[in-house]
Amino acid sequence: MVDIKKVTSGSNQRTAIFVDNLYSEIITAGTHRAESIKVAEAAKVIENTQRDLNIALINELSQIFNMMNIDTEAVLKAAETKWNFLSFRPGLVGGHCIGVDPYYLTYKSLEIGYIPKVILAGRKLNDSMPSYVVEKLINSMTKKSIEISRSEILVMGMTFKENCPDTRNSKVVNIIYELQERGCHVDVYDPYLKKNFVEEKYSIAFVEKLQKSKYDAVVIAVAHNEFASMSISSIRELCKVNSVVYDLKYVFDKNDSDIRL
Repeated sequence: MVDIKKVTSGSNQRTAIFVDNLYSEIITAGTHRAESIKVAEAAKVIENTQRDLNIALINELSQIFNMMNIDTEAVLKAAETKWNFLSFRPGLVGGHCIGVDPYYLTYKSLEIGYIPKVILAGRKLNDSMPSYVVEKLINSMTKKSIEISRSEILVMGMTFKENCPDTRNSKVVNIIYELQERGCHVDVYDPYLKKNFVEEKYSIAFVEKLQKSKYDAVVIAVAHNEFASMSISSIRELCKVNSVVYDLKYVFDKNDSDIRL
């Protein structure tokens, strides 16, 4: 954890010393004092940028493997047997850090005359994932002769990560809007959100109780514990006889869903 450097004098310096001592007592793993505020901020930015790029790589690989009819999770599990493999999972990149900090870095980079290449490529790929998810879902529904326009779709989870009520920069919202643009009727079910909040802020239909045999497709978008504790049969009961279950988060076994990343 990056601490505050004592670079000021007077009351500000005393405050910095107090915070330093406080952190040292709370953070049992120890603290690290950066050489300057610039170093501390740069460290935080590259931490999130690195994670963004790692996820982008896996997202690209998942698209390649899908085209080759190879299960991405199976490949990752095999790769994880090598001790130095960095394990990530494909998915949507939202929130207030990973999808934002790289832009701070690239903005400053452009300002000082350097055109970043890898960072922006990763950002572009991760930002394109909602559209990729929609295309995969629509194609799968079309193969089952499901009429896209006026279809009923349930999206399970709308927060940017599991087991929290935070929707900041959630890319699930992008998926919902794109489906709506195609004429689909989309319901959202998320045990961590309130109906009024979702409908007033996002103009998205929110259901508090799941209805059986209603949906042409179900998208498991967030790996909430509540969803993981459900059986795949209970999720299938929400669907019409001819339907698609899209598991974005590997909540269930690969044989339990129709498609997944």
